[in-house]
Amino acid sequence: MSDLYQMAVDYASRAYAPFSKYLVGAALKTSTGELFGGCNVENSSYGGTICAERTAILKAVSEGHREFPEILVFTDSEDPWPPCALCQQTMAEFMSPESLVHLANKKGVQKTLKYKEINPYPFKL
Repeated sequence: MSDLYQMAVDYASRAYAPFSKYLVGAALKTSTGELFGGCNVENSSYGGTICAERTAILKAVSEGHREFPEILVFTDSEDPWPPCALCQQTMAEFMSPESLVHLANKKGVQKTLKYKEINPYPFKL
């Protein structure tokens, strides 16, 4: 998991957050073991903002991956934050209920949950 943690920390340093000043990095592992990272990118039209988790997921999907057994979300805060509802719904498309979601801060991984614990009732068509 140290590889995911280090990647997420690195991506958080690349975040573009001029409004919130809240830097977030994410790193995910695909079912084939490849790693993808992302950071949050804010926009003055707040709806145009994209979270670190979705950045990492979209990068992996654009490279042909569809299954993510593990994701780590790093925040530079005392208490790590869980993914927002939009990120949770995006995760529902590509993560199984048993996929791991690691919540981390500068002190390391603070909590690991299964996806189904974060979002027990995802929207599905």
